[in-house]
Amino acid sequence: MVYISASTGQLIKAVLFDTFGTVVDWRTGVARDVAAFAERHRLVDLDAWAFTDAWRAKYDPSMDPIRNGTREFVPLDALHRESLISTLAEFGLDPADYDEELADLTAAWERLDPWDDSVAGLAQLGRQVIIGPLSNGNLALLLRMALRAALPWAVIIGSDVIQAYKPTPQAYRKAVHLLRLDPGEVMLAAAHNHDLAAAQRVGLATAFIPRPTEFGPGQTKDLAPEGDWDLVCSSIVDLARHFS
Repeated sequence: MVYISASTGQLIKAVLFDTFGTVVDWRTGVARDVAAFAERHRLVDLDAWAFTDAWRAKYDPSMDPIRNGTREFVPLDALHRESLISTLAEFGLDPADYDEELADLTAAWERLDPWDDSVAGLAQLGRQVIIGPLSNGNLALLLRMALRAALPWAVIIGSDVIQAYKPTPQAYRKAVHLLRLDPGEVMLAAAHNHDLAAAQRVGLATAFIPRPTEFGPGQTKDLAPEGDWDLVCSSIVDLARHFS
């Protein structure tokens, strides 16, 4: 079965995915590594979940100077390390005391588990269309994540390849250009309404896949679609059914 987007009127030839939160469970994976770090150093009062949330809270602010042109492009794993250092200090820990472990703890963002439906859904979808991440992750990070989590991407386009971070328009446009496709032939699948809105503004088709526990049990955003998306699916397996 082919899928023609109602919004673009074109046959979808590629489905690209937001990755952190949509394909993989970043919060559980990072908290697991933070907890192991705390145990090794006998940091009995360190709340791994709170630390993870504080680290993740610096994610978008760390990219904002690059988005607005006041800082040259820096890959996400470098930004993650900078944010880790400031989070350690925020929790009363001296980053210099853990210098030899900073690279490994930063790599927690590569050691993330897929949601239960991700691998099966991607495998099914990948038999019909090009699939890959359209993520703020850099290529090396996304490659290592894919190898560990068995994500069957056909292509990986890191943010360092396109030198742009979502939701700036060039992040979507350059990814589409690299695939030699028209924007209307590409669908973005994401659990984040703001990401889909930005993709839609530059002509991509859109699919919303809710991940209501991405930010933990008290999540209040992205619980439901907030735009006129092409598809609203319960899982990546559900998305794949529209193409098979």
